[in-house]
Amino acid sequence: MARINGVEIPNDKRVVIALTYIYGIGLTTSQNILSKTEISEDLRVKDLTEDQIKQISSELSAIKTEGELRREKALNIKRLMENGSYRGLRHRKSLPARGQSSKTNARTVKGPRKTVANKKK
Repeated sequence: MARINGVEIPNDKRVVIALTYIYGIGLTTSQNILSKTEISEDLRVKDLTEDQIKQISSELSAIKTEGELRREKALNIKRLMENGSYRGLRHRKSLPARGQSSKTNARTVKGPRKTVANKKK
């Protein structure tokens, strides 16, 4: 397995797909990196030379990936919670933060239903 930016990428996959195993790299970014380095997308990872791997990792150094990106996302969420913004409150309560309905849905976040017994009249 080739190691790029501290991530083991699978040998038998095409390079364009294998790069997406790195956190923060999607298909479009992967294609852009390969076009800049002039490496074929159809090439398998096991067929890459050391020089090509170095070219790819040097292109990746300009992009925030892995730990740096995860840290930035965590700090952004923490900032929202400290501000007391609506999105921050939703994060603090572990509820959907992007406007989804949560009266009947959002069961994966809220957990199993807690039934409340009816009052007798």
